[in-house]
This record gives sequence, structure tokens and C-alpha cells, in this order.
Amino acid sequence: MKKTELLAPAGSLEKLKIAIKYGADAVFIGGKYFSLRARSSNFEIVDILAATSYAHKYGKKVYVTLNILPHNDDLVGLEKYLAELSKANVDAVIVASITIAKKAIEAGLETHLSTQCSVTNSKSIEFYQSLGIQRVVLARELNLEEIALVNKNSQIEVEVFIHGGMCVSYSGRCTLSNYMTDRDANRGGCAHSCRWNYQFKENSTDQQSEYFAMSSKDLNGVVAVTKLLDIGVDSLKIEGRMKSVHYIATVVGNYRKLIDEYYEKGTVNLEYYQKEILKAENRLTSTGFLLGDVTDEQHLYNMRSEKPTQNFIAHIKDYLGGYAIVEERNKFSIGDTAEVYGPNIHKTFIIEEILNEKGQSIEVARHPKEILKVKIPFAVQKDDLIRKVIYK
Repeated sequence: MKKTELLAPAGSLEKLKIAIKYGADAVFIGGKYFSLRARSSNFEIVDILAATSYAHKYGKKVYVTLNILPHNDDLVGLEKYLAELSKANVDAVIVASITIAKKAIEAGLETHLSTQCSVTNSKSIEFYQSLGIQRVVLARELNLEEIALVNKNSQIEVEVFIHGGMCVSYSGRCTLSNYMTDRDANRGGCAHSCRWNYQFKENSTDQQSEYFAMSSKDLNGVVAVTKLLDIGVDSLKIEGRMKSVHYIATVVGNYRKLIDEYYEKGTVNLEYYQKEILKAENRLTSTGFLLGDVTDEQHLYNMRSEKPTQNFIAHIKDYLGGYAIVEERNKFSIGDTAEVYGPNIHKTFIIEEILNEKGQSIEVARHPKEILKVKIPFAVQKDDLIRKVIYK
């Protein structure tokens, strides 16, 4: 039985390794050129080679985004870059331009079509298949019934977004950032203008006192995953190349466990996975279009929803003699209830002892990025995470 791929984002080599450790089958990254996430820590060619070497060691894949909508000047150096990606052994490139797609195919690279191309039907897939495209990332505006129909009639692979940021414009094709800031969202410069606060004015007169925004809630597809597995889509995609290590580990890890449990048992406790994934969210979420047309409840018209969580308190670097060597991320204290979360562990303990870099006992850890020792009464592993348990 062919299993659906879990595809994770990575904005750095560290995040790529975390995504793979926590269960991703494949990872998508951005290079320094032709990528839409210009502000993320994109990969030089030497980093891409390191990424593919690491991933292939564990039987995983690496896809590189070349998903800008290029102007003439943006195409300079394309063939050379594609040749470098081929030498770096990338498994596929993700493109939004037919020109880049043709050049990638000519270079012998497996080529996937970006969601930016707004593919919503199987006839479009037939056209892209005729060009040599091997996978299509469907538009995010399709519901489950439509996805099933498209997938049934597709002769090439189909990929669907299940989690992460959503664009208020159709398939991400927005010009608001261009207009407001002269930063082209379709060439890697999105200023997220839809998330700003605005006031409505007519003839310079305020028409309302409250500010409003135009952004959408983030996508959370937990409730739709088992249905997508039944449909048989080839890949489930998580958005978030600019997200934190904590976000990557938590979201990827829980989708991995959800998928594996469903394949093994035929049923899952979706409420549990929903609760766990929300520990890493800092924006309000919705099911997007997956369960049907969106309503005004799935948009953020009059508020910004960013509320960074501070329950991620430490990243474990090693475990020696009953102590975890950790990098602090948020404040924690003696007596706090904490949980260790990792690919193979989810256990709770009480923080009883904290040692600073000098080996001195301290009551409170206050300095992010400081290296500390925390006594933990059970074995943990490198890259497990420690979260504060917050009771509500």
C-alpha cells in the first residue's frame, strides 16, 4: 500500500534536521534565488548539498522552491542555478512559472507545480502533465469533495496543504504588498499588508472608530487528514519555512503520529492531536476551504491574532548523569510542571533543580539562549523539547 507523504517546511539546516527527526518524509526549502520567502534563512548551494546528504542518509527527500513569478531580470542565471541544484542531488523543484518549469525539466529535475498556479481541476493537471510536470500542488481553495474528484482523475501526483499560513488573496497571488510598500509578494517580498490595522475613511473623515484587518486565519487541517488519506492524495504539506524549531517539531511530530496511527488502527483521537498541535500555534486557525466555503468566522477583520506562546522553555542538547543540557528559550522556575516532548517521548516532570553555566544552582532561568542543566528523572535525547505545562 502506497502511503501518503508528509511534507514539512524548513527555513534552515537546523530546522530541516528537526523536521526529519520528528517524522517528515520530505522537506521543502528555499535557495538564495528564485524563492518566495526572501526573508527566511535561505540555503546556499553548499547548504543544499548538506541538506540532501542528511536527508538521503535517512531515506528522506528535499524539494527546493523556485516559486517566484519572474520578470525578465529575474531569469538571469537560471540555467546555471538549475545545474547546481541537479549536482546537489535535490529530489525536486517547486515552480510557479512555466518558463522556470520548462528549464527545470530540461535540466533533468523532477518538477512540481506550486499552489501559486491555482490548479483547481483535472483538465489543468492534464495540461501541466503534458509539459512534463510530475506533481501538482492544488489550490488551497478546494474542498475535500473537489480534491477527491481531482485526485481520482489525475495521472500525476497531487499535493494538498493541511497546515499553516493562508493568504487572503486567491492562491497567494496578491498585489496589496506591492501597492503599499513596493515589495512584490510574488517575487519574495511580501510585507503582509493584509495583517496591518486599517481605518475606513471617506473624504478624510473617519467612518468607524475601530481598526480592521483583512487577513485570514491560519489553516489547521487536523479534522481533514484521515479523509485526505482515504482519498489517497500523494502528499500532505505543512506551511512555515519561517516558523520556529518548536513549531516545526510540534506540528510535524503530531501529524506524523496521527497519520501512522490511522494507517495502523483505522481510527484516531482527533481531539488529542488538535490539542497538542495548538501548543505551538500563535495565531487563530480554521479549516480553510477543506470542509466547504469559508465564512466570515475564518477571517480576521477586526483584530490581529498573534499571541506568542511561552510554554516552550528549553531545547535539549544532551543528557548526562540525570541532567539535560539545554538551551533556554523562555523563562521557567523551580517547581514548574514541565513536559518533555520528542519523537519517542511525551512525559511530565517537576523541575527540581537548575544549574547555570558555572554549575551554580538557580531558582529562575531568565535568559533565552543560555545553556543550563536541568535535572530530569528519566532519560531524554538530543533535540527533545521541554515545555511548561500550563493548566487552564
